[in-house]
Amino acid sequence: MALLWRLSVLGAARGGQALSLRSPVIRPAHVSAFLQDPCAPGCCGAQHIHLSRGCHSGSRAASLHWTAERVVSVVLLGLLPAAYLNPCSATDYSLAAALTLHSHWGLGQVVTDYVPGATAQKAVKAGILALSALTFAGLCYFNYHDVGICRAVALLWKL
Repeated sequence: MALLWRLSVLGAARGGQALSLRSPVIRPAHVSAFLQDPCAPGCCGAQHIHLSRGCHSGSRAASLHWTAERVVSVVLLGLLPAAYLNPCSATDYSLAAALTLHSHWGLGQVVTDYVPGATAQKAVKAGILALSALTFAGLCYFNYHDVGICRAVALLWKL
């Protein structure tokens, strides 16, 4: 069952003031009741979206990690055409590092979201770290002792 919920006006936000929207939004009743702010004078039932940093916003390291994840994703977007156009050992090793790091961070987020309990998360993340190290070592071995990632994909496409 959904509850039609009206948010307040999109105002000009200054500093730590709240930004709120004036558009109807359909949300489940239990979520709407949870998100609804206590009644304040003049804006009863409005949800406020704060633009300023909260006291629990995390550290600078978390922000840098998020930025690094995005940089690796953009680098992968550039490496894939480069690997097709210029298959060389530098591209092979760059792909090995970027693919391993990208998958390691992605699997780490899956564990954080879906594995309950701190002890279980630490154990699974240790396993993912070992798997990522093994993957990177295997890709580097493949690049050094065999045809490399770029040429291997090209050979697969010829089949």
